[in-house]
Amino acid sequence: MKLSEPQQQISDSESRMRICAAGRRFGKSFLAINELAKFARHPNRKCLYVAPSYRMARQIIWEDLKNFLRNVKWIKRVNESELTIYLVNNSQIMLRSADNPDSIRGIGVDFLVLDEAADIPKLEDTWQAVLRPTLSDRQGHALIIGSPKGRNFFYDMWVQGGATEDWQSFQFTTIQGGRVPQEEIIAAKRDMDERTFQQEYEARFVDYAGVIYYAFSDDNIKQFNPDDLTPRTPLHVGIDMNINPMSAVIGVINKMGILHIIDEVEIYSSNTTELIKEIKGRYPHRIIFAYPDASGQALKTSAAGVTDHNLLHNAGFKVKVGKTNPPVVDRINSVNSLLCNSNNERKLFIDPKCKRLRECLIKHTYREGTRQPNKTDGFDHLVDSLGYLVFANFAIRKENLFDDVRGQTRRNTGRMVN
Repeated sequence: MKLSEPQQQISDSESRMRICAAGRRFGKSFLAINELAKFARHPNRKCLYVAPSYRMARQIIWEDLKNFLRNVKWIKRVNESELTIYLVNNSQIMLRSADNPDSIRGIGVDFLVLDEAADIPKLEDTWQAVLRPTLSDRQGHALIIGSPKGRNFFYDMWVQGGATEDWQSFQFTTIQGGRVPQEEIIAAKRDMDERTFQQEYEARFVDYAGVIYYAFSDDNIKQFNPDDLTPRTPLHVGIDMNINPMSAVIGVINKMGILHIIDEVEIYSSNTTELIKEIKGRYPHRIIFAYPDASGQALKTSAAGVTDHNLLHNAGFKVKVGKTNPPVVDRINSVNSLLCNSNNERKLFIDPKCKRLRECLIKHTYREGTRQPNKTDGFDHLVDSLGYLVFANFAIRKENLFDDVRGQTRRNTGRMVN
């Protein structure tokens, strides 16, 4: 089958789990037929296509799938009542619906297509209790496709594609699919509200209700050039003094005032001494500026009874910290401004290997009905680490005083002088 360039990009991926968020009429069903045929071309394979309902399964691909397989003379027989196609090589392609999970339980498959995933009620339960187990005994692969419907479990799966090694995420607009002319896109944009257009045609997860770091997008993901990390390049480390996990982000600030986060550290059931060893083990013989949270002035996580700030100082870190933590709202505003300011300028970039930080920036939210960050979802520690680093060097409010652990005071000018 002749695929468009974006479709081919998805098809060529060797990741076990592929997640595609695409605009309407992108060609998701055409891609699904191609991938089902690609896996079923091998003998004795079982391939499964799942749509939100039985009716949708028939309407979306059943006739097109049969026509394609007849044209290439692959069909041995068809069971219309069970929506199953038996191929001449002893492979099977089965169509099932997510609203009848009992028809799926017990099946072991080599390849699964989950179509219109965002429209499936209780998608999380269906995936974890029914669909994911079908892949286990055969170590099967999956293609999960759909158009966004806010930040539901389909969104969580799409995010996982950037944070888990054997998952890969894709995002394509309607126009990138090449099936809808530009004039129609312009007309739809004129006739629809902005939010709906962004969701349906641009494949955006536009439900930002409660999201703290709203300015973050994949435009902030950029690989760091290792040649820019010379032996004399100072490192800037933001640290959240939390025992479980002990968290830190490691960045570089260039001469243009661009902050690039190049690494992240999360150590569970740990202490500052272990964090220091981890950082110095990764980056030995470096000039390191540390920006811990202010609680470390009194916190003692080591058996020696030395404060965490003094542990950092004794390890050779140049500790920069206020007497109290900056106001939460100022820290958040500083990070959002650096992610993308009102002039659409981005001065904060995250290396792709910092998968956990990316996930935290995307998922950290306010507690419902408040402007207080949710401290129970587990997404706060790395972004807090980032906030301490950003506020110390790029604070929107510049009148704050910062002290090192020896009591020496300087005035923050919005940039750390290296």
